Amino acid sequence: MSDVPKNGDDILVAENIRKEFGGLVASNDVDFTIPRGSVVSLIGPNGAGKTTFFNMLTGVYKPTAGRITFDGLDVTGKPPHFITERGIGRTFQNIRLFQNMTALENVLVGMHARLRGGIIGSILRTPRIKTEEEEARVRGRELLRYCGLRNTDDEVSRNLSYGDQRRLEVARALATKPKLLLLDEPTAGMNPQETGDFTAFVEKLRSEEGLTVLLIEHDMRVVMNCSDRVTVLDYGEKIAEGTPQEVQRDTRVIEAYLGKQAVEASQ
Repeated sequence: MSDVPKNGDDILVAENIRKEFGGLVASNDVDFTIPRGSVVSLIGPNGAGKTTFFNMLTGVYKPTAGRITFDGLDVTGKPPHFITERGIGRTFQNIRLFQNMTALENVLVGMHARLRGGIIGSILRTPRIKTEEEEARVRGRELLRYCGLRNTDDEVSRNLSYGDQRRLEVARALATKPKLLLLDEPTAGMNPQETGDFTAFVEKLRSEEGLTVLLIEHDMRVVMNCSDRVTVLDYGEKIAEGTPQEVQRDTRVIEAYLGKQAVEASQ
């Protein structure tokens, strides 16, 4: 784990983000920043509003109020394809692969936002289109290998192991050429070996690819081992923020996870 950049260069700034669903406040005026080149974790109990917050950052939901700036550009309320094209990639809490497509085909879908060929060129199968498609396939195979998925190019994704399906989701997200990668509970359902390997892989993404990473994660070992900073949500509000060690000692965080009575009983 390397130090958070100290030059004040934040790749993402969310200010006073609020999301209401009818009378329910899912995100209550949250301020949140992600330093460029860092690994930041967003944690909290079930129902804390973490995925809702992710969905606002990626354009799935439009904030009721507030402003989101990514890499200097206001992306508040912009549609998902716009935000993907600007450089935010993501995976999902529930795996959303194209189950009947091969691993390589899933990655190629992720490249769609970066391909230059238009509809006419694709229909006419011009030489430029053929070259671009072949280059995409080469890059797709490279991404599969990079994510630890060797000899899976032609494997139908539903036949892959759970851990490999998680890795395939990351490969597809990387195919969009993100600057910021959002991972929604990436180690959910993984065994301890897979979890350890994935934690090392997150650091590899940062150190070798120069990516900034935002995690939603329940496994505190993952959070402690790979995060530069941790932000804690509870009932849609930010209740704590700091280094993993600082957050781990925060009384409000302990209460949110264990309950006030458990905290008092331990004192």
